[in-house]
Amino acid sequence: MSLVNSPSLATIKNLVKNLPNTKKSKWLKKSFKTLIRIVEKKELDRLEWKILTGTLKDLERGFRTFSDYKNRRKITVFGSARTPVDSPEYLLAKDFSHAISQLGFMVLTGAGGGIMEAGNEGASSNNSFGLNIKLPFEQTANKFIFNDPKLINFKYFFTRKLFFLKESDAIALFPGGFGTQDEAFETITLCQTGRQPLIPLVLIDKPGGKYWHNWHNYLVENLLARGYIQEDDIKIYQITDNVESACEIITNFYRVYHSSRYIEDLFVIRLNYDLTDAQLQGLNDSFADVLSRGKIERRRPTKSEKDSLNLPQIAFHLQAKKFSRLYQMIQLINTFSCEESPYCLPQYR
Repeated sequence: MSLVNSPSLATIKNLVKNLPNTKKSKWLKKSFKTLIRIVEKKELDRLEWKILTGTLKDLERGFRTFSDYKNRRKITVFGSARTPVDSPEYLLAKDFSHAISQLGFMVLTGAGGGIMEAGNEGASSNNSFGLNIKLPFEQTANKFIFNDPKLINFKYFFTRKLFFLKESDAIALFPGGFGTQDEAFETITLCQTGRQPLIPLVLIDKPGGKYWHNWHNYLVENLLARGYIQEDDIKIYQITDNVESACEIITNFYRVYHSSRYIEDLFVIRLNYDLTDAQLQGLNDSFADVLSRGKIERRRPTKSEKDSLNLPQIAFHLQAKKFSRLYQMIQLINTFSCEESPYCLPQYR
C-alpha cells in the first residue's frame, strides 16, 4: 500500500493536529507538516528516504552534541589534512589552537589529520570538537579526539558544514587544498550575502608564507578588477602569520560588538555596553550608505522577544548587498571607548 493513502499517514496527521499548543510544539508541527508534504507529493524511492533519514540523523547528532556548550564561544579551524606534523603550518595551528582555547574559545575541527589534528592537539580534547566525515579514504578521526564524546561522525558534507558555521563565533583558515579553498569561499560567500552572522575570519600562514597573500592577490586581480566582487568584500577577512595577531583579531572583534540578528525588517546589533550619543552619531556619519532608510538608533528588546542576553542594542534598516560593509562598522564600533558610558563594565575600561 502506498504511504500516501495509508492509515499510517492519517494517524500522523491526526497526531500533529492534536499536539498541545506550546512553543516547542509549534516547531514540531511545522517539521511534521513538512514531512507529510514530502510523502504526499510523491512516493519517495529508497535513495530519497536514505538521504532524508541520514540528514535527520546528522542533525540529531549535531544538536545533541553541541547542546551542552551553547554558552561557550567557539572557533572553527580549517586547513589541509595532509600537513605533516613537523611542518611550520602544523606547529602554528597547534600553537594557535592552544592560545585561543586559553582565551575561552572551544575549537572545532574536521577531526582528521594535518591541520585538523593540530587543532585538536593544541586545544586538547577538553576544549575541542571533531566533526568527522565518512570518506572511503584519508579521513579517520585523529588520536586527540578519537575517543571523545565531542566527536561527531557525519554522513553528509552539507550537514557537517552547517554545524561548522552554525556553531562558530570565528573562523581560522590555514593553507590547504580543494577542501580548504571550498571552506574559505563558502564562508566568505555566506558572510557577503548575510547568510552567516558577523564573525571574524582570519587567514593564517607560517611566518613569511605567501599562500594567503597569493590567494588574496588572485581575488584582487581576477575578481575585483573585473567587477565580480566589491572592494568591501575583501575586507571580510584578515591575513596574518602570527599567533598573537590572530588571537587579537578574534578577541577584538568581540570587544564591544557581541552578536547580531534580524528582527523582522530591522538589522539588530547587540553590544557589550551602550554607546554614547557622540559614538552613535559617529556611526550614522560614517555608515549612512548602508541604510535603506532612517538612521542607526538605540533599541531595547521587547518583552515578546524574550532576549535572555538583555544587552544594549542598536538597530537600522540595512540596504541589500551591504553586508560586507558591516565588517567595517564592527571594526569602528570596537575602537570606541566605554569610559563615558554608564553601562561600561570594569573589563572594558
